[in-house]
Amino acid sequence: MMPQTGYQASTGGAGFAFHLPPELNATVPPERRGIRRDRVRLMVLGRDTGRTIHTRFHQLPQFLNAGDLLVLNSSRTVPAVLKAVVHRRSSDTTVDSATEVRLARKLDDRTWDAVIADGSAVPGDRLLITDALTAAIEQCDTHPFVRLKFSLSGAALYNEIYAAGEPIRYEYITTPWPLDYYQTVFASEPGSVEMPSAGRAITWELLFKLRNMGVTVSYVQLHTGLSYLLDDGIPHSPKDHAEMYVIPEETAQAIRRTKEQGGKVVAVGTTVVRTLETAANEDGAVSPGEGWTNLYITNNHKLRTVDGLITGFHEPEASHLEMLSAFVPEDRLRSAYHEAVRQGYLWHEFGDMNLIL
Repeated sequence: MMPQTGYQASTGGAGFAFHLPPELNATVPPERRGIRRDRVRLMVLGRDTGRTIHTRFHQLPQFLNAGDLLVLNSSRTVPAVLKAVVHRRSSDTTVDSATEVRLARKLDDRTWDAVIADGSAVPGDRLLITDALTAAIEQCDTHPFVRLKFSLSGAALYNEIYAAGEPIRYEYITTPWPLDYYQTVFASEPGSVEMPSAGRAITWELLFKLRNMGVTVSYVQLHTGLSYLLDDGIPHSPKDHAEMYVIPEETAQAIRRTKEQGGKVVAVGTTVVRTLETAANEDGAVSPGEGWTNLYITNNHKLRTVDGLITGFHEPEASHLEMLSAFVPEDRLRSAYHEAVRQGYLWHEFGDMNLIL
């Protein structure tokens, strides 16, 4: 089960506001727009200067050097929306009702936190998901989450989830795109309920090119949790949003070598930043191992390990913007975002990319 993280979150205000025209919401994967995933647009933002460069993502090698380290999140997206029947037995009465279940966070091989769409479930209810898969509701005391204990575990549980579930889609997505569009090409370990989308534009061809020029590629694993809880009135900040991570020994060693040799550690995604900064000491050394993080990074956080970031474009007032302000002052970030809007960059998981370096 989830331990206490023991990590004190940074404090800060909400991310800044700006107007995002609806037509800049990317509703279609690049591949369905007629381009490869690594041909999406890329805005490069200088941390020290605020200068922007506009190019395409496959030109990423132009901005990295031999000796730099690219750290990717290897977590694989699961189809986290499940249809279920709530089975409740009270006295001599049995009541069955259909509902939607959104997986929110994996706790162990059999146990997940989830959100029940209609909020009707109570402890003791049983969810009938497939002929082979049920789940018992064990706790409902951390609204809006319920604790589910599945009847299967491990690979058998995932087999049923992948057979029955659908990927989480938000209101700007009007077409039920298949799960494959919500995966990075290098994802390996299932567990994320939302795609670690910063890595979506990366192709094997691009990784081979980076390695051939002397850029090291390493992996961490952080299973992303549910970011929207079906109720806008529920406060939900990163410090309330603990996520499980794993840092392999070889990744910790690669970070140490990169730092010793003067290279840059570039995180692919805010999930990687959160993972590495949680496990880093004051000198920037990262400890291998696994744990939970609720680290809330704002402009008050002094980055200890990560030197650069590849990320998508984030919504107005999103907490992710606060993390970005740890890399570049908010006035420069705000200016760059206004420029991205003027230039017609696309937002969200199927959109364009931003390199902060």
